[in-house]
Amino acid sequence: MSKHVLKLFMLFMVVSALPACGGGSAVNQQAPVDPAATLAGTRKADKMNEALMMGAIAQQAPMENGYLIGPEDLLEIEAYNVEELKKTVRVNSHGDIALPLVGVINVKGLTTSEVEAFIAKKLDKYVEETVVTVFVKEYKSQRISVIGAVKNPQVFAVTGQRYLLDMLMMAGGLDAGAGSVCYIIRPMLASTAANKSETIVVDLDELILSGNLSLNFPVFAGDIVNVPRGSIFFVDGEVKAPGVYTMKGKTSLIQALTMSQGIGENASAGEVRILRDNGKGERDTITVDYGEIRDGNQPDVMIAANDIIIVPRSGAKAFFNGFVRTIRGAVSVGGVSMGF
Repeated sequence: MSKHVLKLFMLFMVVSALPACGGGSAVNQQAPVDPAATLAGTRKADKMNEALMMGAIAQQAPMENGYLIGPEDLLEIEAYNVEELKKTVRVNSHGDIALPLVGVINVKGLTTSEVEAFIAKKLDKYVEETVVTVFVKEYKSQRISVIGAVKNPQVFAVTGQRYLLDMLMMAGGLDAGAGSVCYIIRPMLASTAANKSETIVVDLDELILSGNLSLNFPVFAGDIVNVPRGSIFFVDGEVKAPGVYTMKGKTSLIQALTMSQGIGENASAGEVRILRDNGKGERDTITVDYGEIRDGNQPDVMIAANDIIIVPRSGAKAFFNGFVRTIRGAVSVGGVSMGF
């Protein structure tokens, strides 16, 4: 077996052992050091963190907007024409409060406006018209987790209504490996009909770089803010720096091959193969003409997570065929069929 084929065999042994969502430390150890890519990632993170700070300052949302009441909150309640209801009550550990004329009600997971409407409805049989006001006098301590590609991932104890930008700032901002999306994973709440957790996907480029503050969602007790690292892809064959690379947001074929320091002088630019997972335990082969793309005659191709880019040697069809046989053997060892 030649040294080149042996190298490919070892690379695809790594592929077969990796989970679908890459980016762990084992992958980072495999990747070649690309100073240009590292510097680009650092510059983007710096730019995003600067925009992040400005965005957090710019949005001064009222504290109670969207805040969900929870145990230990202290509520100040008033109702026009109902003197008995002027009370300051603390929510108990079950989320209940007790009020004259209204009785015991569960307010956990409700906003102040929802509690106001609920109390007003209960008072209909006592007064013809009233206006109920509910104000959060003291906020409970909330535990919100920030994990992933941030500088200080941990569980934060916060008070009052917080937003996504607040939590990213508290976590020290994004690090250079951060991807372009963020997930807010929210457990089931008493005020929702859904019987499962909710996941909100946020485009960080749109939120932070473009300043779209409508994506600055409120976060609540129990939420997990996850900033995943960029996905990975593989480059091998006639390139100057073959290896495993981290995607920096949306990555095209030209960008991917630039990260691998470009194709070699013996490369067959017109027969570049992209091996892509089709979701059925197999990989489809996409053949592209990199030369035409580079010259602007064809549109660039976007790379997907875990793509394998192969740049064959010019005039060596046997190279690709032998390569396929090699990775088929490698994958069979890993216990997964690639379906070539």
